[in-house]
Amino acid sequence: MITGRVRKMGNSYVVTIPREEMERLNMADGDPVGMEIRKATVSYELPPELDAAFKRSWEAHRETYRYLAEH
Repeated sequence: MITGRVRKMGNSYVVTIPREEMERLNMADGDPVGMEIRKATVSYELPPELDAAFKRSWEAHRETYRYLAEH
């Protein structure tokens, strides 16, 4: 599933389709499309090496991060 953001354009709303997806589907400007509209929940997953670095940093600086989050 690809996700996009709704943007207002005049009295309508638009969602863009990434170029890579257009090419993958062999679609061109003006082609009709079918859509299922629903609100998406987006979550992010860190690459393993970045996740490990974050965990090390969190353990070493936990109180500092908590202080910053509160102020």
